[in-house]
Order: sequence, then structure tokens, then C-alpha cells
Amino acid sequence: MQKEMKFHLNDYQLNYLLYLPDSFQQNGSLKWPLILFLHGAGERGDDIELVKKHGVPKMVEDQEEFPFIVVSPQCPADSYWVNELEVLSALLDEIIRECSIDPARIYLTGLSMGGIGAWHLAISNPKRFAAIAPVCGALSIPEVRIEELQITINVNQLFEGLKEIKDLPVWAFHGDADDIVPIKEAQKVIRKLKAHGGNAKLTVYKGVSHDSWTKTYENKQLYKWFLNQTAN
Repeated sequence: MQKEMKFHLNDYQLNYLLYLPDSFQQNGSLKWPLILFLHGAGERGDDIELVKKHGVPKMVEDQEEFPFIVVSPQCPADSYWVNELEVLSALLDEIIRECSIDPARIYLTGLSMGGIGAWHLAISNPKRFAAIAPVCGALSIPEVRIEELQITINVNQLFEGLKEIKDLPVWAFHGDADDIVPIKEAQKVIRKLKAHGGNAKLTVYKGVSHDSWTKTYENKQLYKWFLNQTAN
């Protein structure tokens, strides 16, 4: 089961779920791999149960054994993950201090708003993660969303930032019928990253709209792929 936790950074509070395998308590000397999961826009707010609706926290809710520690924070209702990069990095620092984490096996994934956040967090912390798996996310945010973010988006600067993660293994997922985050946005990111010499691949689900997360997080190959990646 997952524990409901609170993280404080100065006067800021971030709620999150923490999943610890049963064997974590029995093997305190082991260094564990960690997955940081970022949810979508519909799960924002102060009801932590919403975070269990999709993705990794949904999958591990009734599992006693999953070979990762999983951290699933909840974005405030009036914010977006791209605005929360500093607190997410600080949260990771605390988890690494408090739990027995292998620093070479920290993985990042997220869906929709969380997929966008995963790209931004990786670029801002290029040495932090061993691999990332953005799901139905992109780097350049659709123009209709930019004003809502209340931040200045310099798309060209963001794409230049991909150079910082050219050595980071990336496996992205997207439905070709996505009407929320168009697949062309994800394809553009992968294409630009490969142009920088990046190690990236994109799995496209034919006929699938925005919900490309169900197939992705049920795919055991994703977790095997994560465990095959280690940071230098």
C-alpha cells in the first residue's frame, strides 16, 4: 500500500504518495530503484486519492511487491508541473536522504501534464535521472495552454535545452489520435533530441486518443527497460 505524505519547502506544502515494497523493511541495507510519477491535470488539488486514478500509483495500490520505490506528488489545483520543478527536485532530495535509494537508478515518468513536466524536469536536472518515459506529453506546450501557465514559454530555448539530455535514455509514448496533446508535438521533440545525438524512441498507439497511459503503465516491458538503465 501507499502512504499519504506531506513535504514542506519553506512555507510550501506538497502532498505525495509513497510506495515502499514489503521487502523494503526486510532489506534495509539494499539500495532501491525509484520512480517519480507525475500525474495529469485532472488529478490536481488537495484530494490525494485522485493521484491513484491513473498510472503507476494506480497499479501499485494493491500490490505488495513492485521492484521500485514510487513517489507520486500532487500538483496544486492552481498550478502546473512546469511551475513546480524546484519543489520536485527538493522532494527527490529528501526521499534520497530518508530512504535507501540507488542514485544511479532514479527514473521519471508522467502522463499528459505530467509528461510535459517530465520533459521540463529532466532538462532542468540533466544528471538526476537514469531514464525518463513521458506519456502523451510534449516539450512545447499547445498555444491555448500557455496563458494558463502564467509563465513565459521560450520554445526555441526549450528545444536547445534538449542538448542537456542527449545522453539520457528516453522512451516516449503517444496515441496517434490524441486531440489534447497532438502527436506531432511529441514527434518533434524526439526528432530534435535525435538530431542532438539523443538516445530516444517513441511508441505510437494506432487509433488511440489521449489515453495512451493505460497501455503504457500496464506494459511490464517499461519497468524492465527502466531497470536496464543506470546513470553514469
